[in-house]
Amino acid sequence: MPGRVLTPKDCYALINAIAAEATGRDGSITAVDSSTFVSVGESIMRTGTENTLNAISLVLGRTFMAVRPYEARLRIVNAINSGLYANRVRKISYMSRYAQPAGFVNTDLYINHAMGYDNGSNGGSSVASMWEQNQPVPLEMNFAGSSVWDESTTVYEDALQAAFKDEASFSEFMTGVMTEKGNDIEVDKEAFNRATLLNFMAGIYDLNSVTGGAIEMVAAFNTWNGGTTYTGAQLRSTYRKEFLEFFVATVKKLSNQLTNRSIKYHWSPSKTINGVQYDLLRHTPKDKQKLILYRPFLIDAEAAVLPEIFNDQYLKLANYEAVDFWQDELVPFGINVTPAIPDTSDPTTQIAGTTVALDYVLGVLYDEDAMMVDYQLEASYSTPIEARKRYRNIWWHFKRNSINDFTENGILLYMAS
Repeated sequence: MPGRVLTPKDCYALINAIAAEATGRDGSITAVDSSTFVSVGESIMRTGTENTLNAISLVLGRTFMAVRPYEARLRIVNAINSGLYANRVRKISYMSRYAQPAGFVNTDLYINHAMGYDNGSNGGSSVASMWEQNQPVPLEMNFAGSSVWDESTTVYEDALQAAFKDEASFSEFMTGVMTEKGNDIEVDKEAFNRATLLNFMAGIYDLNSVTGGAIEMVAAFNTWNGGTTYTGAQLRSTYRKEFLEFFVATVKKLSNQLTNRSIKYHWSPSKTINGVQYDLLRHTPKDKQKLILYRPFLIDAEAAVLPEIFNDQYLKLANYEAVDFWQDELVPFGINVTPAIPDTSDPTTQIAGTTVALDYVLGVLYDEDAMMVDYQLEASYSTPIEARKRYRNIWWHFKRNSINDFTENGILLYMAS
Protein backbone atom coordinates (compact mmCIF):
# COMPACT_ATOMS: atom_id res chain seq x y z
CA MET A 1 0.00 0.00 0.00
CA PRO A 2 1.43 3.43 -0.86
CA GLY A 3 2.58 5.62 1.98
CA ARG A 4 1.30 9.00 3.03
CA VAL A 5 1.77 11.88 0.62
CA LEU A 6 1.55 15.64 0.93
CA THR A 7 -1.91 15.85 -0.64
CA PRO A 8 -4.37 16.26 2.25
CA LYS A 9 -6.45 13.16 2.83
CA ASP A 10 -10.12 13.80 3.54
CA CYS A 11 -10.80 11.73 6.65
CA TYR A 12 -14.38 12.76 7.37
CA ALA A 13 -15.63 9.18 6.88
CA LEU A 14 -13.14 7.79 9.38
CA ILE A 15 -13.88 10.62 11.82
CA ASN A 16 -17.61 9.87 11.55
CA ALA A 17 -17.06 6.11 12.00
CA ILE A 18 -14.92 6.55 15.10
CA ALA A 19 -17.33 9.14 16.51
CA ALA A 20 -20.34 6.86 15.88
CA GLU A 21 -18.71 4.02 17.79
CA ALA A 22 -17.49 6.31 20.55
CA THR A 23 -20.96 7.72 21.20
CA GLY A 24 -22.73 4.37 21.08
CA ARG A 25 -24.50 5.03 17.79
CA ASP A 26 -23.00 1.83 16.35
CA GLY A 27 -23.95 -1.43 18.02
CA SER A 28 -20.68 -3.29 17.53
CA ILE A 29 -17.00 -2.70 16.96
CA THR A 30 -16.48 -1.97 13.28
CA ALA A 31 -13.10 -2.88 11.86
CA VAL A 32 -11.37 0.48 11.35
CA ASP A 33 -8.74 0.73 8.61
CA SER A 34 -6.42 3.50 9.76
CA SER A 35 -3.57 2.37 7.55
CA THR A 36 -3.94 5.35 5.20
CA PHE A 37 -4.81 7.75 7.98
CA VAL A 38 -1.88 7.60 10.35
CA SER A 39 1.60 8.68 9.28
CA VAL A 40 4.10 6.25 10.75
CA GLY A 41 7.13 7.91 9.21
CA GLU A 42 8.82 7.37 5.88
CA SER A 43 12.54 7.75 5.33
CA ILE A 44 12.01 8.84 1.72
CA MET A 45 9.35 11.50 1.13
CA ARG A 46 6.70 11.08 -1.55
CA THR A 47 5.50 14.40 -2.80
CA GLY A 48 1.99 14.92 -4.11
CA THR A 49 0.06 17.84 -5.49
CA GLU A 50 -1.38 20.46 -3.17
CA ASN A 51 -5.07 20.52 -4.07
CA THR A 52 -6.19 23.73 -2.35
CA LEU A 53 -7.13 26.06 -5.19
CA ASN A 54 -8.15 28.89 -2.84
CA ALA A 55 -4.92 28.91 -0.85
CA ILE A 56 -5.10 32.65 -0.19
CA SER A 57 -8.28 32.21 1.86
CA LEU A 58 -6.42 29.91 4.25
CA VAL A 59 -4.33 32.87 5.33
CA LEU A 60 -7.40 35.04 5.91
CA GLY A 61 -9.15 32.62 8.26
CA ARG A 62 -9.02 33.24 12.00
CA THR A 63 -8.04 30.45 14.35
CA PHE A 64 -11.06 28.80 15.94
CA MET A 65 -10.80 28.85 19.73
CA ALA A 66 -13.69 28.38 22.13
CA VAL A 67 -14.55 26.91 25.52
CA ARG A 68 -17.35 24.36 25.39
CA PRO A 69 -19.32 22.22 27.83
CA TYR A 70 -17.89 19.04 26.28
CA GLU A 71 -14.13 18.69 26.02
CA ALA A 72 -12.41 16.12 23.86
CA ARG A 73 -10.88 13.21 25.76
CA LEU A 74 -7.48 11.60 25.22
CA ARG A 75 -5.68 14.91 25.58
CA ILE A 76 -2.78 12.84 26.91
CA VAL A 77 -1.76 12.23 23.28
CA ASN A 78 1.25 14.45 22.63
CA ALA A 79 0.36 17.54 20.56
CA ILE A 80 2.67 19.51 18.31
CA ASN A 81 2.00 22.36 15.92
CA SER A 82 3.91 22.42 12.65
CA GLY A 83 1.65 25.16 11.28
CA LEU A 84 -0.10 25.64 7.98
CA TYR A 85 3.06 25.99 5.91
CA ALA A 86 4.63 22.71 7.04
CA ASN A 87 3.20 19.49 5.62
CA ARG A 88 5.64 17.17 7.31
CA VAL A 89 7.57 16.69 10.50
CA ARG A 90 11.16 15.55 10.12
CA LYS A 91 12.70 13.61 12.99
CA ILE A 92 16.37 12.67 13.15
CA SER A 93 17.57 9.94 15.50
CA TYR A 94 21.07 8.56 15.99
CA MET A 95 22.10 4.94 16.10
CA SER A 96 24.35 3.65 18.82
CA ARG A 97 28.05 3.28 18.00
CA TYR A 98 30.40 0.83 19.64
CA ALA A 99 33.51 1.44 21.74
CA GLN A 100 36.84 1.15 19.90
CA PRO A 101 40.13 -0.60 20.71
CA ALA A 102 42.43 1.32 23.04
CA GLY A 103 45.41 3.01 21.46
CA PHE A 104 47.09 4.63 24.46
CA VAL A 105 48.62 1.38 25.76
CA ASN A 106 49.75 -1.98 24.42
CA THR A 107 47.00 -4.56 24.74
CA ASP A 108 46.37 -8.21 23.98
CA LEU A 109 44.96 -7.10 20.62
CA TYR A 110 47.32 -4.40 19.40
CA ILE A 111 50.93 -3.27 19.87
CA ASN A 112 50.67 0.51 19.84
CA HIS A 113 54.00 1.44 21.42
CA ALA A 114 57.09 -0.12 19.80
CA MET A 115 60.42 1.02 18.39
CA GLY A 116 59.95 2.29 14.87
CA TYR A 117 56.15 2.31 14.96
CA ASP A 118 54.47 5.49 13.71
CA ASN A 119 50.97 6.85 14.27
CA GLY A 120 49.47 4.64 11.59
CA SER A 121 48.21 1.07 11.78
CA ASN A 122 51.70 -0.37 11.20
CA GLY A 123 50.55 -3.16 8.97
CA GLY A 124 47.59 -3.95 11.19
CA SER A 125 49.67 -4.46 14.33
CA SER A 126 48.39 -1.25 15.95
CA VAL A 127 45.18 0.75 15.89
CA ALA A 128 44.66 3.40 13.21
CA SER A 129 45.77 6.98 13.70
CA MET A 130 43.83 9.64 15.55
CA TRP A 131 42.51 10.80 12.18
CA GLU A 132 40.45 7.64 11.68
CA GLN A 133 36.92 8.82 10.91
CA ASN A 134 33.98 7.66 13.02
CA GLN A 135 30.90 9.26 11.50
CA PRO A 136 27.57 9.54 13.31
CA VAL A 137 24.91 7.15 11.98
CA PRO A 138 21.69 9.18 11.71
CA LEU A 139 18.20 7.92 10.88
CA GLU A 140 15.81 10.43 9.34
CA MET A 141 12.08 9.79 9.55
CA ASN A 142 9.50 11.96 7.81
CA PHE A 143 5.94 12.07 9.11
CA ALA A 144 4.07 13.51 6.18
CA GLY A 145 0.53 14.24 5.11
CA SER A 146 -2.65 15.83 6.31
CA SER A 147 -6.08 14.62 7.32
CA VAL A 148 -8.81 17.17 6.72
CA TRP A 149 -12.49 17.59 7.50
CA ASP A 150 -15.15 20.30 7.73
CA GLU A 151 -18.02 21.20 10.04
CA SER A 152 -20.73 23.75 9.29
CA THR A 153 -24.00 25.24 10.53
CA THR A 154 -26.60 27.50 8.93
CA VAL A 155 -27.73 30.70 10.63
CA TYR A 156 -31.05 32.25 9.51
CA GLU A 157 -31.22 36.01 9.83
CA ASP A 158 -35.03 36.40 10.06
CA ALA A 159 -36.91 33.12 9.59
CA LEU A 160 -36.50 31.82 13.16
CA GLN A 161 -37.07 35.07 14.95
CA ALA A 162 -40.85 34.80 14.64
CA ALA A 163 -40.76 31.73 16.88
CA PHE A 164 -39.30 33.70 19.83
CA LYS A 165 -40.82 36.46 21.86
CA ASP A 166 -37.77 38.72 22.03
CA GLU A 167 -34.11 39.12 21.09
CA ALA A 168 -32.95 37.56 24.35
CA SER A 169 -34.81 34.28 23.78
CA PHE A 170 -33.64 34.13 20.16
CA SER A 171 -30.08 34.77 21.30
CA GLU A 172 -30.45 32.02 23.88
CA PHE A 173 -31.61 29.64 21.15
CA MET A 174 -28.67 30.52 18.92
CA THR A 175 -26.28 30.04 21.85
CA GLY A 176 -27.65 26.52 22.20
CA VAL A 177 -27.17 25.88 18.47
CA MET A 178 -23.55 27.02 18.62
CA THR A 179 -22.87 25.12 21.84
CA GLU A 180 -24.12 21.89 20.27
CA LYS A 181 -22.05 22.54 17.16
CA GLY A 182 -19.09 23.09 19.47
CA ASN A 183 -19.82 19.71 21.04
CA ASP A 184 -19.80 18.14 17.55
CA ILE A 185 -16.37 19.64 16.94
CA GLU A 186 -15.05 18.35 20.26
CA VAL A 187 -16.30 14.86 19.37
CA ASP A 188 -14.39 15.16 16.08
CA LYS A 189 -11.20 16.05 17.94
CA GLU A 190 -11.64 13.18 20.37
CA ALA A 191 -12.28 10.77 17.49
CA PHE A 192 -9.06 11.94 15.82
CA ASN A 193 -7.07 11.37 19.02
CA ARG A 194 -8.76 8.00 19.49
CA ALA A 195 -7.89 6.89 15.95
CA THR A 196 -4.26 7.87 16.63
CA LEU A 197 -4.27 5.78 19.81
CA LEU A 198 -6.01 2.77 18.22
CA ASN A 199 -3.50 2.67 15.37
CA PHE A 200 -0.61 2.80 17.83
CA MET A 201 -2.03 -0.01 19.98
CA ALA A 202 -2.74 -2.25 16.99
CA GLY A 203 0.66 -1.39 15.51
CA ILE A 204 2.45 -2.50 18.68
CA TYR A 205 0.64 -5.84 18.43
CA ASP A 206 1.46 -6.24 14.73
CA LEU A 207 5.14 -5.44 15.32
CA ASN A 208 5.47 -7.62 18.41
CA SER A 209 7.86 -10.03 16.67
CA VAL A 210 10.43 -7.23 16.30
CA THR A 211 9.69 -5.12 19.40
CA GLY A 212 8.35 -7.51 22.04
CA GLY A 213 5.97 -4.73 23.06
CA ALA A 214 2.69 -6.71 23.16
CA ILE A 215 2.36 -8.56 26.47
CA GLU A 216 -0.47 -11.06 26.97
CA MET A 217 -1.14 -10.80 30.70
CA VAL A 218 -2.99 -14.11 31.19
CA ALA A 219 -0.03 -16.16 30.00
CA ALA A 220 2.38 -13.85 31.84
CA PHE A 221 0.49 -14.31 35.12
CA ASN A 222 0.25 -18.09 34.75
CA THR A 223 3.98 -18.32 34.08
CA TRP A 224 4.75 -16.09 37.07
CA ASN A 225 2.34 -18.10 39.23
CA GLY A 226 4.16 -21.38 38.67
CA GLY A 227 2.44 -22.69 35.55
CA THR A 228 -1.23 -22.31 36.48
CA THR A 229 -3.83 -22.42 33.71
CA TYR A 230 -6.27 -19.70 34.79
CA THR A 231 -8.34 -18.00 32.09
CA GLY A 232 -8.78 -14.29 31.63
CA ALA A 233 -12.30 -14.50 33.02
CA GLN A 234 -11.03 -16.23 36.17
CA LEU A 235 -8.31 -13.61 36.67
CA ARG A 236 -10.90 -10.83 36.44
CA SER A 237 -13.17 -12.50 39.00
CA THR A 238 -12.06 -15.37 41.25
CA TYR A 239 -8.37 -14.45 41.32
CA ARG A 240 -8.82 -10.73 40.77
CA LYS A 241 -6.81 -9.61 43.82
CA GLU A 242 -3.82 -11.77 42.90
CA PHE A 243 -3.97 -10.61 39.29
CA LEU A 244 -4.24 -6.92 40.25
CA GLU A 245 -1.15 -7.22 42.42
CA PHE A 246 0.69 -8.91 39.54
CA PHE A 247 -0.51 -6.21 37.13
CA VAL A 248 0.76 -3.41 39.39
CA ALA A 249 4.13 -5.10 39.79
CA THR A 250 4.36 -5.62 36.02
CA VAL A 251 3.67 -1.95 35.27
CA LYS A 252 6.32 -0.91 37.81
CA LYS A 253 8.89 -3.26 36.31
CA LEU A 254 8.14 -2.19 32.75
CA SER A 255 8.32 1.48 33.74
CA ASN A 256 11.76 0.85 35.21
CA GLN A 257 12.87 -1.08 32.14
CA LEU A 258 11.92 1.78 29.84
CA THR A 259 14.47 4.01 31.58
CA ASN A 260 17.26 1.69 30.38
CA ARG A 261 18.82 2.48 27.02
CA SER A 262 18.24 -0.67 25.01
CA ILE A 263 16.79 -2.23 21.89
CA LYS A 264 13.66 -3.51 23.67
CA TYR A 265 10.06 -2.35 23.16
CA HIS A 266 10.60 -0.41 19.92
CA TRP A 267 11.44 -1.00 16.28
CA SER A 268 15.11 -0.47 15.46
CA PRO A 269 15.81 -0.13 11.72
CA SER A 270 19.48 -1.16 11.88
CA LYS A 271 22.18 -0.08 9.44
CA THR A 272 25.27 -2.05 8.41
CA ILE A 273 28.39 -0.06 7.51
CA ASN A 274 31.66 -1.80 6.61
CA GLY A 275 30.34 -5.03 8.07
CA VAL A 276 29.34 -3.46 11.39
CA GLN A 277 25.64 -3.34 12.38
CA TYR A 278 24.38 -0.23 14.13
CA ASP A 279 21.12 -0.25 16.09
CA LEU A 280 18.75 2.42 17.33
CA LEU A 281 18.70 2.36 21.13
CA ARG A 282 15.98 4.17 23.09
CA HIS A 283 15.29 5.02 26.70
CA THR A 284 12.31 6.79 28.25
CA PRO A 285 12.81 8.68 31.53
CA LYS A 286 9.95 8.55 34.03
CA ASP A 287 8.77 12.06 33.23
CA LYS A 288 8.51 11.18 29.53
CA GLN A 289 6.44 8.03 30.11
CA LYS A 290 2.68 8.09 29.57
CA LEU A 291 0.12 5.51 30.64
CA ILE A 292 -3.44 5.00 29.40
CA LEU A 293 -5.56 2.41 31.26
CA TYR A 294 -9.03 0.93 30.87
CA ARG A 295 -11.05 2.66 33.61
CA PRO A 296 -13.50 -0.14 34.60
CA PHE A 297 -10.54 -2.43 35.32
CA LEU A 298 -8.89 0.44 37.15
CA ILE A 299 -11.91 1.08 39.40
CA ASP A 300 -11.69 -2.49 40.71
CA ALA A 301 -8.11 -1.89 41.74
CA GLU A 302 -7.59 1.74 42.69
CA ALA A 303 -8.72 1.45 46.33
CA ALA A 304 -6.33 -1.38 47.10
CA VAL A 305 -3.11 -1.51 45.14
CA LEU A 306 -3.20 0.62 42.00
CA PRO A 307 -2.51 4.03 43.61
CA GLU A 308 1.01 2.80 44.28
CA ILE A 309 1.68 3.03 40.56
CA PHE A 310 1.24 6.78 40.68
CA ASN A 311 3.81 7.41 43.37
CA ASP A 312 6.41 9.81 41.94
CA GLN A 313 9.06 7.14 42.13
CA TYR A 314 7.08 5.11 39.58
CA LEU A 315 4.87 7.17 37.29
CA LYS A 316 3.66 10.71 37.79
CA LEU A 317 -0.10 11.15 37.90
CA ALA A 318 0.10 13.97 35.32
CA ASN A 319 1.18 11.41 32.71
CA TYR A 320 -1.78 9.12 33.20
CA GLU A 321 -5.29 8.98 31.75
CA ALA A 322 -8.11 6.45 32.10
CA VAL A 323 -10.60 5.67 29.34
CA ASP A 324 -14.08 4.21 29.68
CA PHE A 325 -13.72 2.41 26.34
CA TRP A 326 -11.09 1.98 23.64
CA GLN A 327 -13.03 1.96 20.38
CA ASP A 328 -16.74 1.31 20.86
CA GLU A 329 -18.66 2.32 23.96
CA LEU A 330 -20.93 -0.72 23.62
CA VAL A 331 -17.95 -3.10 23.47
CA PRO A 332 -15.67 -1.05 25.70
CA PHE A 333 -12.74 -3.39 26.31
CA GLY A 334 -12.00 -4.56 22.74
CA ILE A 335 -10.38 -3.18 19.59
CA ASN A 336 -10.61 -4.14 15.91
CA VAL A 337 -8.17 -2.14 13.78
CA THR A 338 -6.07 -2.49 10.63
CA PRO A 339 -3.08 -0.27 11.47
CA ALA A 340 -0.50 1.60 9.46
CA ILE A 341 2.93 0.23 10.33
CA PRO A 342 6.45 0.60 8.92
CA ASP A 343 7.65 -2.04 6.51
CA THR A 344 10.44 -3.50 8.64
CA SER A 345 12.10 -5.02 5.55
CA ASP A 346 12.09 -1.65 3.77
CA PRO A 347 12.15 1.28 6.22
CA THR A 348 11.47 3.75 3.40
CA THR A 349 7.79 2.81 3.25
CA GLN A 350 4.80 2.06 5.40
CA ILE A 351 2.20 -0.65 4.87
CA ALA A 352 -1.17 -1.76 6.13
CA GLY A 353 -0.63 -4.28 8.90
CA THR A 354 -2.67 -7.34 9.73
CA THR A 355 -6.08 -6.60 11.25
CA VAL A 356 -5.81 -6.71 15.04
CA ALA A 357 -8.90 -7.89 16.95
CA LEU A 358 -8.34 -8.04 20.71
CA ASP A 359 -11.05 -8.89 23.24
CA TYR A 360 -9.70 -7.25 26.41
CA VAL A 361 -7.11 -4.47 26.41
CA LEU A 362 -5.85 -3.28 29.79
CA GLY A 363 -3.61 -0.39 28.84
CA VAL A 364 -0.66 1.04 26.97
CA LEU A 365 2.59 2.45 28.38
CA TYR A 366 4.62 4.54 25.97
CA ASP A 367 7.13 7.29 25.32
CA GLU A 368 5.44 10.65 24.79
CA ASP A 369 7.20 11.02 21.41
CA ALA A 370 5.77 7.73 20.13
CA MET A 371 2.27 9.07 19.56
CA MET A 372 1.49 12.64 18.48
CA VAL A 373 -1.10 14.77 16.74
CA ASP A 374 0.23 17.56 14.52
CA TYR A 375 -2.14 20.55 14.51
CA GLN A 376 -1.70 22.18 11.12
CA LEU A 377 -4.85 24.30 10.73
CA GLU A 378 -7.99 25.13 12.69
CA ALA A 379 -10.00 27.98 11.18
CA SER A 380 -13.57 29.23 10.79
CA TYR A 381 -15.25 31.33 8.08
CA SER A 382 -18.67 32.87 7.63
CA THR A 383 -20.33 33.32 4.24
CA PRO A 384 -22.08 36.58 3.27
CA ILE A 385 -25.86 36.69 3.75
CA GLU A 386 -27.73 34.97 0.94
CA ALA A 387 -29.60 37.96 -0.50
CA ARG A 388 -32.84 36.22 -1.47
CA LYS A 389 -33.33 33.78 1.44
CA ARG A 390 -31.38 35.68 4.13
CA TYR A 391 -29.22 33.05 5.74
CA ARG A 392 -25.50 32.54 6.17
CA ASN A 393 -23.33 29.48 6.66
CA ILE A 394 -20.46 29.16 9.10
CA TRP A 395 -17.73 26.70 8.16
CA TRP A 396 -14.99 25.22 10.30
CA HIS A 397 -11.93 23.67 8.65
CA PHE A 398 -9.54 21.22 10.30
CA LYS A 399 -6.18 19.99 9.03
CA ARG A 400 -4.14 17.61 11.16
CA ASN A 401 -1.69 14.76 10.91
CA SER A 402 -1.79 11.67 13.08
CA ILE A 403 1.70 10.40 13.91
CA ASN A 404 2.84 7.06 15.29
CA ASP A 405 6.60 6.57 15.69
CA PHE A 406 7.28 2.91 16.34
CA THR A 407 10.99 3.60 16.81
CA GLU A 408 9.98 4.99 20.22
CA ASN A 409 9.11 2.76 23.18
CA GLY A 410 5.59 1.38 23.45
CA ILE A 411 4.09 -1.53 25.44
CA LEU A 412 0.55 -2.93 25.03
CA LEU A 413 -0.96 -4.87 27.93
CA TYR A 414 -3.90 -7.12 26.99
CA MET A 415 -5.68 -10.31 28.01
CA ALA A 416 -6.64 -13.15 25.69
CA SER A 417 -10.24 -14.36 25.89
